[in-house]
Amino acid sequence: MFRRRLTVGSFNMHGLWRSFRRNRGAAAVEFAVVAPLFFFLIFGMIEYGRMVMVQQMLTNASREGARRAVLDGTTTADVETTVNNYLASGGISGPTTTVDPNPPNTAAFGAPVTVTIQISYDEVSWLPPMFLQGAPMSASSVMRRESVN
Repeated sequence: MFRRRLTVGSFNMHGLWRSFRRNRGAAAVEFAVVAPLFFFLIFGMIEYGRMVMVQQMLTNASREGARRAVLDGTTTADVETTVNNYLASGGISGPTTTVDPNPPNTAAFGAPVTVTIQISYDEVSWLPPMFLQGAPMSASSVMRRESVN
């Protein structure tokens, strides 16, 4: 029996469908080869972006802690509370905060007061750590004491 071929202008639709069915297996194999690399790159970008965000938050939190530390009557607990409240806004908890001198109100006028924050990347990662597993992250800020008790 005569078989009618679908044509659109000079384009043979039946031949196109047959070609698509023939190449479908090749496309699946190509995807299986490329997909792991693609997802590896995507998750790497997500993890690196989170690391940069956390580093910036640590820097800002240490700066806020140092601002608090140079004021009259400030204790180490006040500085830790300031740092923890700032980091909580970014979903970061459990950093180690070090104030030098401890307590900060013992520093003389114009003396430097240093606030250092440390945390492991494992504690702040959104993904299971692949690239930065166990990487220590820290930030430090130094400001001069504004006045004497």
